[in-house]
Amino acid sequence: MTDLTSQYSPSPETASSAADQLEQPPLRLTVIAASVRKERLSRVLAEWAAGRASGIADVDLIDLAECELPDDEHLVPGGGPRSAIADRIERADGYVIVTPEYNHSYPAGLKRAIDWHYGEWMFKAATVLSYGVHGGLLATEHLRGVFAELHVVTTRRAVGLRAPWNDIGDDGFTPPPGTGEAFDGALRELAWWASTLHTARRDRPFQR
Repeated sequence: MTDLTSQYSPSPETASSAADQLEQPPLRLTVIAASVRKERLSRVLAEWAAGRASGIADVDLIDLAECELPDDEHLVPGGGPRSAIADRIERADGYVIVTPEYNHSYPAGLKRAIDWHYGEWMFKAATVLSYGVHGGLLATEHLRGVFAELHVVTTRRAVGLRAPWNDIGDDGFTPPPGTGEAFDGALRELAWWASTLHTARRDRPFQR
């Protein structure tokens, strides 16, 4: 697996002490498989993404096809009753959203999962691994606006998989040349934001 640790060496003026660094808890990333269709690629692609991310963080994989949310009649502004996955979303420092593009956007099931939670997402970071005939990048762009409303920083780097069904075999997803490295770049950016925002939430909570 590609080494995803940053090569950045801070100056003495900005460096934290070794003791302070040791006190930092492990980075927690949650990979979300967004499609709930019977015939889908989200799970196998999410497993590949989780494998890449495990080199830099503790990883949890949420498959929305395996999650049951409360009835929408209970949804209120700012979220709703505590769902079965609320704690897992809340524990994460950052998210990898693995989503197809449906009709120039992302699946309704993903929007429903986003809307059912509010504070759990706030002041975290996310990157998107989209897929589709042309890479699914419209799903990524639509998610940026939604996550901005929830105070989630989306990474500039995002990866779109073009027709990934052609790259799936008995051993799962085998990415085309350069895809793994591109995704690693997105993960490095995600890790930087997730770590930075973790420290800010702990030391400088946002005052409304």
